[in-house]
Amino acid sequence: MATEEELFASVDALLEEEPQLPPPAERARLREAAGITQARLALALKTSTQTVKNYENGRSEPKSPRLEAYQRLLTGWAAKYPAHDAHAAPAPAPAAARVPQTPETFTGPPAPEAEAAVAAPVQTPAAPEQPARPAARPATSRRPAAKKAAKPAADPRFPHGPLAVLDGDGSAYGTDGLVLDCPATTIPALVEWTLAASGLGAAKLHRNGRDSDPLIVLTAAAAVKLGLPERLEGHEQRRSLRLPEDHPVVKQIAKAKWQLTQRGFGPWPRIYRKAQGRERQCVQLAILPWDALDERSWPGVADMNPADIARTLGVYAQRVITPRGSTAVSGLELMTALRPPTRAVQDRETGNWISGHNPGSLGTEPMDPAPPEATAEHPVVVQSGWTGGFLNEEAYQWVRPVDSLSDEECMLPHAVGLDLNTAFLAAAARLVVGLSAPDHFHAPQFNPKIPGSWLVDLSHIEVDPRLPSPFTPDGVRPTGPAWYQTHTVAYAQELGYNVTPLEAYLRRQTGAYLDPWHDRLKNAYVDTLADLGVTKDLSDAEFLAAMEQHKQLDPGLAAVLAAIKATVKGGVGKLRERPQGRHYKEGERWPALERPTWRPDIRAAVISKARVNMHRKLRNMASMTGLYPLAVLSDCVVYPSPGASPLDFLPYAASGKPQPGGFRLGPTPGLAKLEGVQEMSWAVDLMEQGYNPARHIKGGDAVLDEGE
Repeated sequence: MATEEELFASVDALLEEEPQLPPPAERARLREAAGITQARLALALKTSTQTVKNYENGRSEPKSPRLEAYQRLLTGWAAKYPAHDAHAAPAPAPAAARVPQTPETFTGPPAPEAEAAVAAPVQTPAAPEQPARPAARPATSRRPAAKKAAKPAADPRFPHGPLAVLDGDGSAYGTDGLVLDCPATTIPALVEWTLAASGLGAAKLHRNGRDSDPLIVLTAAAAVKLGLPERLEGHEQRRSLRLPEDHPVVKQIAKAKWQLTQRGFGPWPRIYRKAQGRERQCVQLAILPWDALDERSWPGVADMNPADIARTLGVYAQRVITPRGSTAVSGLELMTALRPPTRAVQDRETGNWISGHNPGSLGTEPMDPAPPEATAEHPVVVQSGWTGGFLNEEAYQWVRPVDSLSDEECMLPHAVGLDLNTAFLAAAARLVVGLSAPDHFHAPQFNPKIPGSWLVDLSHIEVDPRLPSPFTPDGVRPTGPAWYQTHTVAYAQELGYNVTPLEAYLRRQTGAYLDPWHDRLKNAYVDTLADLGVTKDLSDAEFLAAMEQHKQLDPGLAAVLAAIKATVKGGVGKLRERPQGRHYKEGERWPALERPTWRPDIRAAVISKARVNMHRKLRNMASMTGLYPLAVLSDCVVYPSPGASPLDFLPYAASGKPQPGGFRLGPTPGLAKLEGVQEMSWAVDLMEQGYNPARHIKGGDAVLDEGE
């Protein structure tokens, strides 16, 4: 029988325990009943509003002395505002899975009254051979939901979506308002948890492809908690950032029998084990404080809270691909995901299923380009001593000679810039490219249906000095024979000139390799613009008005739109990625050459077609309106205008419909939007100084970036 001394000791122990707070939902109910906002409560507790939100949705708990003060306040409120129903307050969510009370849209922080709502947990049965996965609960909000594109049916293997953003408190924020508890305190433990218990991942985009690896995005606090430095210093180039091999985290990974790719542990480390059977074990990380999300491609995203980062990246993952690196890397990965190099084929002799080539893909082995398609430092050039010149299929950077401006043009009040929506993406539509190695031909007859590189003299073609030459990036007329991609030579024929190639490197196997890539990115672009209020059914005036404010409506979706555009340009640029680093020596192979998607000829085909498309519109505009451009930079063109709107100079029929063949306004790839407006005198002044008005018409100093 217990002695009096033992009983008193037990009671004293209870008294010394930390105060017990009511469930999170009850905390929110009591605050609302007292008419106190979260901001005001945060002020009283000497903390932040976000911390109070965390207290009320169960993401975190207060520590002493704030714990005792908070309990005292809640006890007082409980006496004043007792619950009408003793069972009204639901039990707190299981620690493994919680749902933040924020809406699924990108409209900013939730309304205070919406944050107390909590739904009952739904139990998810565990798979027989794996640990139980966290259960998910739907987020609730009194704010009306934004119109969203229909989502594909969730894959039961990945119930919690493609990715999560991990904070320093061990909360992993998913794409649909889900919050998972992540107990990991080391990188190897994080990888194990992601693969075994998180329920993260995404289904393959093509039946012959593979599932997307789960992505875990680390905030600065999470990175430090897992033993990573908050910043990486000492490297000249951002892309070379990585932990040294003797760093404790790298050693932990090796000790746990995991491996890093050749990129090492940088802003986008990929950690894997060699596949056993059909099961792939790989996790992609993104380290936010190491600038994993480049501000140019993901404007403002790195500064968002974890839940909004997860939503932003989740929309991109749903519509494009789970990010696997920069937008340029993701653009290239998307090509392979939609055109997998192999498929299962049945061996005729044994009847067994084996891996075989997937028709229409680039295969599994890298392919050397023809010498004129390569770069000067490429081994096929250096080792062969090639001196025959190179393809120069690049985007326009052209400024019209000032002496070609008429007095009437100079008297117009405005210079108006038009920007073509994802011009490279529009050029990729139904684009036939070579799939096999190039064959060399002498004095071939030109065939516009065969993709390749042609040595031909186009210097005899007369060009209006008020328009750029369609055959050179700087718009200057060619002076002799040069190498051109098929689309450029075909355009010379379209203009009515004879072409007589001297040589050619052509490919016998061809196909529209980029078609599925184009279709997916086009849908992603159009759907995201539509979510921002820019739809296909708008009139031109309504379109211009909607474009003026679409970025302000929803910063998260605006960032997705920017990322989609960067994915297009970066993906095309990666097709001819140049060597990086100070220690590279000309003639050596560099890592990019070892992948089948190092295809400068495909890049040249896209850019050639885009430049030809631009010139065709410039020529049609001149014939329909008598207007000539002041400058062109890639997909932006500047025109002199009698008014400050494109509506003041674009060609329209008597019915009010846009004239076909010229520039047209609209939200789809290849159509135009307003880039910027300045005074005509401003544009002429820049031209006289040798600067390109198209680069600065928007008001900033943006430069062309193709992801190389």
